Amino acid sequence: MIIIAYVLSLLPLVLNASMFIHLKPPYNYYFWAFQIAAVVLSPVLVVLSLLGAGLGWLYHTPIPVAAGVLSAGVSILYIARVTVPQPDFDLAFGKDWKARIPSSRASHMLKRRWNLGWPRTGEPRWERNIPFWTIPGTDRKLLCDVWQPPDGVPYSGLALVYLHASAWWILDKDSGTRPLFRHLATQGHVIMDVAYRLCPEVDIYGMIGDVKRAVAWMKANADRYQVDPERIVLGGASAGGHLALLAAYTPDHPLLNPPDVQESDLSVRAVVSYYGPTDLRACYHHYNQERVIGMPKVEVGLPGAADMKKDMTQAGRMDTLLGGHLHEVPEIYELASPVAHVDTECPPTLLIQGEPDAFVPVPATRALHRKLTKCGVPSVMIIYPLANHAFDLILPKISPPAHAALYYLERFLALIT
Repeated sequence: MIIIAYVLSLLPLVLNASMFIHLKPPYNYYFWAFQIAAVVLSPVLVVLSLLGAGLGWLYHTPIPVAAGVLSAGVSILYIARVTVPQPDFDLAFGKDWKARIPSSRASHMLKRRWNLGWPRTGEPRWERNIPFWTIPGTDRKLLCDVWQPPDGVPYSGLALVYLHASAWWILDKDSGTRPLFRHLATQGHVIMDVAYRLCPEVDIYGMIGDVKRAVAWMKANADRYQVDPERIVLGGASAGGHLALLAAYTPDHPLLNPPDVQESDLSVRAVVSYYGPTDLRACYHHYNQERVIGMPKVEVGLPGAADMKKDMTQAGRMDTLLGGHLHEVPEIYELASPVAHVDTECPPTLLIQGEPDAFVPVPATRALHRKLTKCGVPSVMIIYPLANHAFDLILPKISPPAHAALYYLERFLALIT
């Protein structure tokens, strides 16, 4: 039992200690996993730490007692810190914003910024692999999944067009997002989960084109899904968040709108970014892209690129995404940076991120928020301390920062009228 006491008290302490180490490129992905585990499992770590301390007390072993109490204290303080009220909501929507949320919708929302569980819900309708565009000259169709409210739940009229995390290279729709989509669908929202094309099949122009085609498709099918075409929200995580911001801020940009949707209304009512890059120039340095200078170039658009086996070592290579390194094509890095397109016409924006973020620079997110606010655009920025990249995608029903982020996301969507 003494060995168990040591394990139960020291393991949570080690995990908690990992949160305070600032990762720098090149990243140690295993160490990043320790940091995510400490954040996501913080409620569990409280219980384990106290059990270890209790066993240490029973067996008169002081080290497990001290380690367990310290670890439990760190986890409790962390939960308290990430669940404090966010003043940006008052600034963006007024102090009466809570009263403007319909009670019928509020009944399906999280009651607090951290909960012992999520509300029980009915099962949404989930249509999978719906084609939304066919690549010209081929029979290849781009696909999406559409989530609709459960039977008996009235439609809100809002649709969320969601772009998955990808580092612009990997993953696909339906990547760790089912709990989120189920929860939002029970509030009457429709979710379009988009499988956009990735590097090296396409570059930034192809990706942003796919995003805009998804927006055009949802607007064209608004009646089918009982959606108000004026209440479409773009959202995404990581690279998906970047694409969501870029598309939302450039509805009429001639270089970023593909010819097939040039005549379409591509404006959106709002945009949500979970830790999406906002300035690719800052991201280039943060992600230490200089390390790939001199490496063999990855060609874009080669036959069979869509089916190639993904090489994780290539994920995030911005020279492939943008056609060169920052010193070679600085104008493309600016074109692809959401912060470069901010003006008074930008839609309301919700920015959610953890700090420090091993992959996306937080100062650039703050700079975007300041610029939006200066332009008079309603902007909410929520930065969760010690919550690293992808904190919302792993065990979201346990994770305190994931709860807190969802608490504000669902309220942000409810205020988009």
